[in-house]
Amino acid sequence: MEQRLFRNGESIFRQGDESTCMYRIESGKVGIFLNYGKPNQTKLTELPAGQFLGEMGLLDGAPRSAAAVSMSDDTALSVIKAESLSRYLNEEPDVMRALLQQMSTRLRRISRDCTDACRTVNAVVEAEKAGKTEDPALKNRIAKTLAGFEASRLEGREEGGNDA
Repeated sequence: MEQRLFRNGESIFRQGDESTCMYRIESGKVGIFLNYGKPNQTKLTELPAGQFLGEMGLLDGAPRSAAAVSMSDDTALSVIKAESLSRYLNEEPDVMRALLQQMSTRLRRISRDCTDACRTVNAVVEAEKAGKTEDPALKNRIAKTLAGFEASRLEGREEGGNDA
């Protein structure tokens, strides 16, 4: 299996790039960003060694949904192409189980965050309809929802035990 080394700040792939492989972080860490290098750049998460990235593109063939950037001088990534994925399925079920657990955790976190956001938006709409936009309880709920998003984003930095 091919392994690639990256220095701190070096791009692994860009948002919108064609997806031809995924990676497993062997050492170092990788930042995942939206709009990397632009004024509205947003760091979504930081992945440590043992985590996978780029799996969605390998599985569905869609362009990269975010950019990946090395966050350390010693980032080593194993390149996993479709052929390697088939080998993992047959020969290394523990690696595949880890990948599926990681994807499941991410999906659960995103589902939770989306549900919380929908409930909060609905509460805001209902409060506006009722003319209660200054409701302290609603403001508290909005603050908690935003804090939850920030906590989820930060949790992504420690996905090894775990939520694109």
